[in-house]
Amino acid sequence: MPANGIYFGQAEAAVSLDPKFGNRHGLVAGATGTGKTVSLQTLAEGFSRMGVPVFMADVKGDLGGISQPGGGNPKIEARAKDIGYNLAYTGFPVIYWDLFGQQGHPIRTTVSEMGPLLLSRLLDLNETQEGVLNLAFKLADDQGLLLLDLKDLRALLQFVADNAKSLTTEYGNVSSATIGAIQRSLLVLEQQGAESFFGEPALNLNDLMRVGYDGRGFINILAADKLMQSPRLYATFLLWLISELFEDLPEVGDPEKPKLVFFFDEAHLLFNDAPPALLQKVEQVVRLVRSKGVGVYFVTQNPIDIPDTVLSQLGNKVQHALRAFTPRDQKAVAASADTFRPNPSFSTAEVITQLGVGEALVSFLEEKGSPMVVQKTLVAPPSSRLGVVTPEERQTVLSNSPVRGLYDQAVDRESAFETLRARAETAAQQAAEAPPVMAQSRTRQEHNPVADMFGDIAKSVIRSAGTQMGRSLVRGLLGNMFKGR
Repeated sequence: MPANGIYFGQAEAAVSLDPKFGNRHGLVAGATGTGKTVSLQTLAEGFSRMGVPVFMADVKGDLGGISQPGGGNPKIEARAKDIGYNLAYTGFPVIYWDLFGQQGHPIRTTVSEMGPLLLSRLLDLNETQEGVLNLAFKLADDQGLLLLDLKDLRALLQFVADNAKSLTTEYGNVSSATIGAIQRSLLVLEQQGAESFFGEPALNLNDLMRVGYDGRGFINILAADKLMQSPRLYATFLLWLISELFEDLPEVGDPEKPKLVFFFDEAHLLFNDAPPALLQKVEQVVRLVRSKGVGVYFVTQNPIDIPDTVLSQLGNKVQHALRAFTPRDQKAVAASADTFRPNPSFSTAEVITQLGVGEALVSFLEEKGSPMVVQKTLVAPPSSRLGVVTPEERQTVLSNSPVRGLYDQAVDRESAFETLRARAETAAQQAAEAPPVMAQSRTRQEHNPVADMFGDIAKSVIRSAGTQMGRSLVRGLLGNMFKGR
């Protein structure tokens, strides 16, 4: 085993992950209750000890305890004794995040940074609607309009609808029905709480890659228990985050250890009903982000939830028990067994269905990047607490957070909504100040398309502002009804 490797567990010999191959991506799979959370926590601790920051979503609310030292669990202590592991309890440096800002620092991005492809996925738009959304983004670029939050996007779409005829020559046809469908999808997104995700201050990716004074990498934990009620938002957000890392980080080739390790829990949500264009983007990002020093580890129940083109790129594999009750389960067992380098000591397919809790079939990349022979492994217990963190403990961690105060207050600077409103007010004022006779004469003598457009801007923005005020009032009166939807 590598001298500076991440100790993962015990088979006939120690099983460790060489940090040189930590950015070759990985898979942690297994049925519910078979020990995936322990494997995640053990790997996260190992990377942190080596000074590698980690990002992971806390889907079930049981990863927050990483910030606290473990102890008091007889099963964990028995496992450590069984494998001869010197377990020293300790907590790890943690930054808590939450898209909704309730259990951690808010995470925000701008509408422009999300882009039309991921927004179309998030809004579940069809091909025609996606084309109109692309048109709106192009118009915003041409007009110099900043798209920061959802009200900017709504105002822009309203403007596109009101000026569809004048925009047809340069941008193509737009129907009011298509705009209406997109606006309705935005309303649904708002009701899911996504409005707080769009805006500023936007997340600085460097804040996910912090290393503490003691040399350990920070473990970034995203509170995802509430987020999972909107699975499309969850999957799109994580894909956006990986894409941003891919686009912003410099090439580093094959470093001695990763710059960041990213755990994507409930990974099947990323691929369910994804259009071909999105799948192609996922495959591209996974293939190329490795050279940026980022390791992506997909966590799911069934390995067949991951497309073959992505699965083939995952060099480090941890397979917990699978149940073979149905034909699909049997297919999953066979598919998983085929991805491992066989061990002559046992049948991989048979052992997968016989593994106990905390046991796993493991194959990490070893010297020269080839997969090691699969090992039936007793997974090492984590040093930190396995379970939830109390509200008081969470608050203590937040109070001492290195990003405290950077994201906690939203900022609403001038953007598309305000710009269009200002233009509208100027156009309306000019129209009001113009002498009636001259205005009438001008109307008879010539048709001014620029003036028409600014007049339409006035109508568009005033209508959008009125809609905003009305919707806020409705939320105030009927908030409980909206929450229940």
